[in-house]
Amino acid sequence: MAQAKLILVTGATGYVGGRLVPKLLEADYRVRCLVRDPSRLQGRAWLKKVEVTEGDALNPDELNFAMKGVSVAYYLMHGKQGSKDSAERDLQAARNFSHAAEKEGIEQIIYLGELVDPAANLSPYLRSRHETGFVLRHGKTPVTEIRAGMIIGSGSALFEMIRYLTEREPVLTCPAWFFSQAQPIAIRDVLSYLVDTLKTPEATGRVIEVGGPSRLTYADMLLGYAAERNLRRWLIRTPFYAPRLSAYWVHMVTPIHWRVVAPLIEGLRANLIVRDETARKLFPHIQPIDYQTAVHLALGRVQRDNVETSWADALVTEAGDIKPYVFTVEDGLFIERRQIMLDLPPETVFRSYSGIGGTRGWMYMDWAWAIRGWMDKAIGGVGLRRGRRHPDEVNTGEALDFWRVEAVEKNHLMRLRAEMIVPGKAWLQFESTPVEGEKNKTLFTVTAYFEPYGVPGFLYWYAMWPFHKFIFDGLARRLTSRARVLAHAY
Repeated sequence: MAQAKLILVTGATGYVGGRLVPKLLEADYRVRCLVRDPSRLQGRAWLKKVEVTEGDALNPDELNFAMKGVSVAYYLMHGKQGSKDSAERDLQAARNFSHAAEKEGIEQIIYLGELVDPAANLSPYLRSRHETGFVLRHGKTPVTEIRAGMIIGSGSALFEMIRYLTEREPVLTCPAWFFSQAQPIAIRDVLSYLVDTLKTPEATGRVIEVGGPSRLTYADMLLGYAAERNLRRWLIRTPFYAPRLSAYWVHMVTPIHWRVVAPLIEGLRANLIVRDETARKLFPHIQPIDYQTAVHLALGRVQRDNVETSWADALVTEAGDIKPYVFTVEDGLFIERRQIMLDLPPETVFRSYSGIGGTRGWMYMDWAWAIRGWMDKAIGGVGLRRGRRHPDEVNTGEALDFWRVEAVEKNHLMRLRAEMIVPGKAWLQFESTPVEGEKNKTLFTVTAYFEPYGVPGFLYWYAMWPFHKFIFDGLARRLTSRARVLAHAY
């Protein structure tokens, strides 16, 4: 019975994996998620319906444990940056996964790969994805490799890149990669193929290429989005390819980091189209929706604030799944977030950041804060040195230098709203979140928010952004040090 099958899903914190899990549950499968940090799944509506196993694919023992009793395993893990080290980690993880599947008697591995042109000179990222499939297929466990075209859906990297470029750039100078052909596919269709593979024995051991019904260039996709939004956009074609320069440009104009977008651009060096009709033969009941419909559905979710997962969900750094730095754009807000895990109780961390400002100063580069305050006062603003009512106590509504205390939750949160003159609205938020199941362990988060007003706000943010690296990194470190001093003082 299908209900008795236990399915292992890796990459459940990522864009596709986070949407696959509820689909499997709807189909009455039992699901186990292998994640490096279970706290990353907090807030998922389906969390209590699945088993969660903590582990890393680079650790064979943890993989063996995660696969016990599993019938089918989904391999949805991969690095994003395409560096040599990242590629080697991906291949080692695939080798470990294949060996563990063989040892535990897994019936099938389902791998979500990338649609590629086998005759093309592949980018490092696409080569790594291609080689990962090769490693998995040459193990003893049967593998179904589904090679998908660029995925369109609310929160997908491709959709967000298209959305922000089209919304913000009325005239676009288009490098050559804008005019390579691709077959973008809706996320709902990718999920249908992934789930239906479980009940299609003929798919076992096959490489299956899947894409949308239309061949489109990236330029076509931009204009299609513009049509959906009733925007007029003009494209100026150039003969240059310039993938790295293009990635930096996208990085500056959109919330997507250049390391994430570079593989998308590099992939468009060749035509990414379906060359094998196996999917149509094996899954005749799946009729992929067209690009325009996919965009319409994705926009609807964004506008209803109903984005289930995002491309940014799976960002991983050397510190593991706790993300020391994330920059994103959500609901029109530019957001910079820094996180540090501390072996301190939340109330101690709260005392550290709630005592900032006034005569105590801003802990790091006080001179830079003073210059910013002087500049604000010179153009008629409140300036920095309004001070604070009490050196350690803070209440909602009171002034704190050129900030207004907008919210205070004792031992947990302090949010400041900027009252300096800026082309937009700005907030600085500090949080001390206890780690569930861990005594005296706290996730310390510093988040800067900015809501720009038009082009001046946009330019202001990017003019200030390079300085944030030094100021906010240093501020977080100094507050961490102060928290440790306070812990010894009490």
